[in-house]
Amino acid sequence: MKFVDEATIEVIAGKGGNGASSFRREKFIPKGGPDGGDGGRGGSIYAIADRNINTLVDFRFSRLHRAKNGENGRGSDQYGAGAPDITLRVPVGTTIFDAETGEQLFDLDRHNQKATLAAGGEGGLGNLHFKSSTNRAPRQFTYGKEGEQRKLRLELKVLADVGLLGLPNAGKSTLISKVSNARPKVADYPFTTLYPNLGVVRTSASHSFVIADIPGLIEGASEGAGLGHLFLRHLSRTRVLLHLVDVSSPDPDADVVGQAAADARAIAEELRLYDATLYEKPRWLVLNKLDMVEDPESVQRQLIEALDWTGPVFSISALTGEGTQELVFRLQEWLDAERQQANIAQDKADGSFVSEDPRFDESRSTPD
Repeated sequence: MKFVDEATIEVIAGKGGNGASSFRREKFIPKGGPDGGDGGRGGSIYAIADRNINTLVDFRFSRLHRAKNGENGRGSDQYGAGAPDITLRVPVGTTIFDAETGEQLFDLDRHNQKATLAAGGEGGLGNLHFKSSTNRAPRQFTYGKEGEQRKLRLELKVLADVGLLGLPNAGKSTLISKVSNARPKVADYPFTTLYPNLGVVRTSASHSFVIADIPGLIEGASEGAGLGHLFLRHLSRTRVLLHLVDVSSPDPDADVVGQAAADARAIAEELRLYDATLYEKPRWLVLNKLDMVEDPESVQRQLIEALDWTGPVFSISALTGEGTQELVFRLQEWLDAERQQANIAQDKADGSFVSEDPRFDESRSTPD
């Protein structure tokens, strides 16, 4: 199935049915009074997030979604039937924008989360609602309201804990295939990855995280070069980025450290130009292809000095698997701590936080 992460659709909700103006007419009942029923409600259009869907490809070919109108009211106190609603199933992580104004309307980031894309029109009132002691034969009725109509832009941002970042052929696809169940295409030419790949990394029976691989960035991507900027949005929901740097070179006389430092700076600059928030995310440096380097420790030390790097650094070989287990377990440990902190913050916001320390008294600023 082709991976599609953008689509533009139009949704048109149904019109409400008109109310009826009618009077009861039966033998021996000359003044039966008004009996016009209300019109039915027009059909609404909803979107619901479904974790079993991973692409927006269906909406590339089905762009118009129109709900039916409600039925008109009839005599004999008969109300018109409401029209059925339409539910569009989208991948978890879909963001919905108004295509005309660019305003973000919904962010469906949880399974079964539901949003109303276009509300159906209310049905009109029949004349039985207008009867009174002074108006015994009302002929008033109201028309049904029009349903909402919108042109929407759907954007998919995949949900992952860890995102891989780097130049083409830095070894991102090899790494994700080594540590997870993902099986992306791996080849010895640039831009092998043409769309994002997700993999589940399982560190134990009860611990796991999701890692995302996107097409490689190149210098000048902010001006339209390469494919990377088309998919950088998929890293916006990640908690940490792994910046893979290739420290190998087929030329024995090449300045490996200088080239690797230049490549790392170029990627960081493209990230900053794309989104300052994404640039500020925690980023770990991962030096790959150390199996092709004679003195890995020296290369690592020189590269850290050249970049003035103060964050976490890992040296691995994605091809042989050397160093990948340490990286995976450190990631799991870091993510577990982040999730715990996020849960505590949420509990405090909800007012349900309970400290594990029995000496702690929330009415005081410090524990006993």
